[in-house]
This record gives sequence, structure tokens and C-alpha cells, in this order.
Amino acid sequence: MRVEKRKVARVVLLDPDDRILLIHGFEPGDPQSTWWFTPGGGLEGDETREEAALRELMEETGITDVELGPLLWQRMCSFPFDGRRWDQDEWYFLARTTQTVTDTGGLTGLEQRSVAGLRWWTSAELSAARETVYPTRLAELLRTLLDEGPPRTPLVLDPEIA
Repeated sequence: MRVEKRKVARVVLLDPDDRILLIHGFEPGDPQSTWWFTPGGGLEGDETREEAALRELMEETGITDVELGPLLWQRMCSFPFDGRRWDQDEWYFLARTTQTVTDTGGLTGLEQRSVAGLRWWTSAELSAARETVYPTRLAELLRTLLDEGPPRTPLVLDPEIA
């Protein structure tokens, strides 16, 4: 199995009601295998993580009216997807927007084959969810973020290997 090593920028996007936007993804060869995750993706060329975060957010959600905030969390993860293993060094940035209407017209071909849609979640909805969400502690991390604000220095999350 081919391994893709990627530097990734992800966005914890909050609306004025503190809802978080998540993407509903699935394995292209197994649409019953689903999960939720934050917008974001791999760096292209010599772009910074911040530039990648904003570009990926625009491509995946159509949202461009964004105030990018601080780096919240860092995580290493490794997982199989679409016949490859992905080893990712992920940075999660806080962002705020008033633009809650989404548009998935900028999805790549692979994303079109693996994204079921987008949804805004309240912290309570996320805490009660029985579905798979990545990172796995997102509900707890979001609650802490909303209660205490961004951490002084980015939190290093436990690695997740699937």
C-alpha cells in the first residue's frame, strides 16, 4: 500500500452561535464507512499552513469570509483511505465566520467521491453524537475551547493510528 506523507492544515470553524462546521466523509469503496471531520487538507507548493487552511476551507466549503485565529492543536495521525495509507502532521487553526451558507463546488475529484455533505454542530450535539468524529476528542476539545478560549500554546493531541 502506497504511503502519502502530508503536512496538513485544518480549520475549527465557528459561526456566531459557536457552532462548528464538520464534513461528513466516507470511504469511496465503502459508503457505509462514514465519519465527520474538520475542513482542511495538505499544503501545496510553498504555501504556509495558514494559507493552506484558508484555501482548503474555501475549496471544501465555499466560505471565504473568515477570520483565521490562533493554532489550537497539533496531531499526528495515520489511516487507510482510498487504497493508500495517509501519514499526516495536522495543525488545527481556530477560525470565525458569519458566512454559514456552504458550497461544495470546489471539491476535488477524490473529495467528490468521498464527501456526503457538511453540517454545523452545536457543542451539545457533538457531545451527544454516536457517529465517528476526528479528532476523536473533538467534542471535549471544543467544549474546553468555548469555555476557556484558545490555549496559550498549541496542545499536542495523542497520535491516532487506524
